[in-house]
Amino acid sequence: MKLRGYIAALLMACSLTSLAVAQSGTMRATGSAKYVPQLGDLMNSIQTRHIKLLFAGKAQNWGLAAYELGQLKAGLVEAAVMYEGIPVSNVTTMTAPIQSIDEAIAAKDGRRFAKLFSELTAGCNGCHQSMDRGYIVMRVPTEQPFSNQVFPPQGKP
Repeated sequence: MKLRGYIAALLMACSLTSLAVAQSGTMRATGSAKYVPQLGDLMNSIQTRHIKLLFAGKAQNWGLAAYELGQLKAGLVEAAVMYEGIPVSNVTTMTAPIQSIDEAIAAKDGRRFAKLFSELTAGCNGCHQSMDRGYIVMRVPTEQPFSNQVFPPQGKP
């Protein structure tokens, strides 16, 4: 009798999972199951790139900073492509700050990088405001939470 109860609970959980997947946007209109990350998951990834970009720039690890900036930019593009509700203008307005930071990284200019990073952060908040997500507020990070990563450049092994 207990086994039937467990089976029933398992079947119920599976059906609820299917419903949750359908509601989260992971099913395409074609009916084929294709994973599409939730927008919040994409934004969490972008937020991680944002903070890592800052600490790489502060440590003047320009190679890592360039990498994190590229990943951040790719995340924004993915979000715009996967979620039609994000206006193209929100992504394109981030182009100038990203390009400017890229130039500061290429010039290895820490002061310019720091100033432009603040502008990038303001751009994030402007996008959130325009999407009625003003309760999501980014700031220039003050503490380094990634104790498992070394940000200063290291010599070649």
